[in-house]
Amino acid sequence: MKKILILAFTEIFLFSFGQEKMNNVEYKSSPEVFTIKGLSQSVSIDCGTSTMILLSGQVPLDAAGNLVGNDVEKQTQQVFKNIEFILKEYGATGKDIVKLGIFITDISKTPDFRKIRDLYINLQNPPVSSLVEVSRLFRDDVLIEVEATAVIKNK
Repeated sequence: MKKILILAFTEIFLFSFGQEKMNNVEYKSSPEVFTIKGLSQSVSIDCGTSTMILLSGQVPLDAAGNLVGNDVEKQTQQVFKNIEFILKEYGATGKDIVKLGIFITDISKTPDFRKIRDLYINLQNPPVSSLVEVSRLFRDDVLIEVEATAVIKNK
């Protein structure tokens, strides 16, 4: 009987803890960024003294869904504009980015990407990054996609 009571209390505790944590998750989108029905642009997780913001892969589409640019440099500019628009919804900026995941169709264009990236990130403490060359993204004319994770202090 004692084991059953301990098991019951453990399950109640774990269930309560899990439900409480779900209240710490918030999904947001920006009206400045093209949205696809059924997909989230970002999610934030309240971690106590800070909030972690995870962005879905951003592509070089404007708010109307039009491709911006036909080279990596121009497309990266739009990607980081989109990232900034979404982070602004949380009171954050590109300077708060701690991790980037970069998917690029031509790795030799990495310097073009970095030239633009460096305008948006904290160069004193640059984000950790993963760079992957891919044969294709979701459209043939999209040359780059970037995922971002940011962390901000809670007020």
